[in-house]
Amino acid sequence: MNALREAAALDARLTTRLRIAEKPGPLRNVAILLAHSGDSPLWLAGFLLTLWLGSDFWKHEARLDLIGVAATAILVQALKLAFRRQRPAGEWGQGYRKIDPHSFPSGHAARAVMLAVIAVALGPVWWTALMLIWAPLVALSRVAMGVHYLSDVVAGIICGVICGIGVLGIAA
Repeated sequence: MNALREAAALDARLTTRLRIAEKPGPLRNVAILLAHSGDSPLWLAGFLLTLWLGSDFWKHEARLDLIGVAATAILVQALKLAFRRQRPAGEWGQGYRKIDPHSFPSGHAARAVMLAVIAVALGPVWWTALMLIWAPLVALSRVAMGVHYLSDVVAGIICGVICGIGVLGIAA
């Protein structure tokens, strides 16, 4: 039990060090942009547009991504309901806090990593590189903006890897 308390204390300390939500400046502005870039409605609109206008390759990826987003959402919401961990206190992200008061695991981190896993498998190289850079930045931005603890995004990353591999396994 002592190890669990120590791990929770370390999580809280690291989370506080990464937090910039209350510090105005360009780094905060970039963190806000990254934090919102993982929002579901943005990606769902992009997938639907791709299904309508994209090439066969991109339509295939969009279909897999949509399946992955659904699977990731189901897994993340089930875990959030099981753990019911409250988000860190803060003012930024009131919409997130009202719609979903639970923070563990991070849905944004899970979704971003799941998309990156699919990108790694399907390519092209430029898209894979972009997604591999973007996904961890989304995860860290959620901590930086104070809507998640560091352990929330680590758990989200694990969920994203599992869901991405699962979708690719089903699609194979």
